Amino acid sequence: MRNSEIILKYGCNPHQGSARIYMKNKSLPFEVLNGNPGYINFMDAFNSWQLVKELKQTIGLPAAASFKHISPAGAAVGIPLSDVLKKAYFVEDIELSPVASAYARARGADRMSSFGDWAAISDIVDLPTAMILKKSVSDGVIAPGYTEEALALLMKKKKGNYCIIKMDPDYEAEDIEKREIYGITFEQKRNGILLKQEMLNNIVTNNKNITDDARRDLLISMITLKYTQSNSVCFVLDGQVIGVGAGQQSRIHCTRLAGSKADIWYLRQHPSVLNLSFKEGISRPNKDNVIDQYLRDDTTLVEMKEWSEVLNEMPCRLTKEEKDSWISNLSGVSLGSDGFFPFRDNIDRAFQSGVKYIVQPGGSVRDDIVIKACNEYNIAMACSSVRLFHH
Repeated sequence: MRNSEIILKYGCNPHQGSARIYMKNKSLPFEVLNGNPGYINFMDAFNSWQLVKELKQTIGLPAAASFKHISPAGAAVGIPLSDVLKKAYFVEDIELSPVASAYARARGADRMSSFGDWAAISDIVDLPTAMILKKSVSDGVIAPGYTEEALALLMKKKKGNYCIIKMDPDYEAEDIEKREIYGITFEQKRNGILLKQEMLNNIVTNNKNITDDARRDLLISMITLKYTQSNSVCFVLDGQVIGVGAGQQSRIHCTRLAGSKADIWYLRQHPSVLNLSFKEGISRPNKDNVIDQYLRDDTTLVEMKEWSEVLNEMPCRLTKEEKDSWISNLSGVSLGSDGFFPFRDNIDRAFQSGVKYIVQPGGSVRDDIVIKACNEYNIAMACSSVRLFHH
């Protein structure tokens, strides 16, 4: 039986007591099957659930998201993985279903940021998906249901304390939403806009060729941005987010952050990274940390000395020239922006990370300068006229 109220241990921080979630005059549209989710867990759960539900409805494929602090580290639909991606995502030993492929991709977008994530799955969580979650450092999962074997496996995670939420897939929120800030109530119409293919038809650049795959990826970027803290920019390739720049005050900082994450995502597929020889029994988080250090330019000597504890042999570092050469092969990337681009510097940075297609609202007084930059790089850009701020 569902409750209409859940009392929480505390709010955002341990000193913030009197925390609860509730609905007036109706039952909450979910069940907690295991664990004791906290205030931030529930915020991640409900934001991420909306994202994957909308991805599934729009794209027509199983969808998944990996959330941290109310924004996605990654999101994806269930497209099969290449052998390279399976190795980069540490899922070579799992027979991946479409649902599992979606979560493997979502978590693979930014593995450092996904450490301790909240997972959202659009479909019934099956055993392959549960196996990925079981081996990952994750706080909890929300989904419309779980197979018996998947639920049994997940309930053993975190010494039996892993948070598992079963969401009512038919639940729809009321049209008006409210929140309080400093004791003052804000009220607005919920952002229920449906993001559609037609929003990509206003192509303002000389290059007007946006492929079907790129249209899918541009829609994924827009839906992801709809549930990402603003300002935000999202890079997508092959049905999955590969870099998100969230919550930045300057849009160019969003683009730089998302671009650098996309670069790291691609560099993780470099043969030198895939061939790193880890000692037996090294955990995935430790592998991710070493790979991050290996790819960073500012890795300290102390960090490098610690590699001997996890690697069978010390690797040769990639030079800047080798990294740049590898990243130059990244192509066909789609980029979405939740607000207009005020300057061409965003386009210049995006092109460095393989961006070929862009969707943004448009409406800047410098739209002509931004369009000119896209034309210089032969980028196809659509102006959707839809701003997607999320606060």
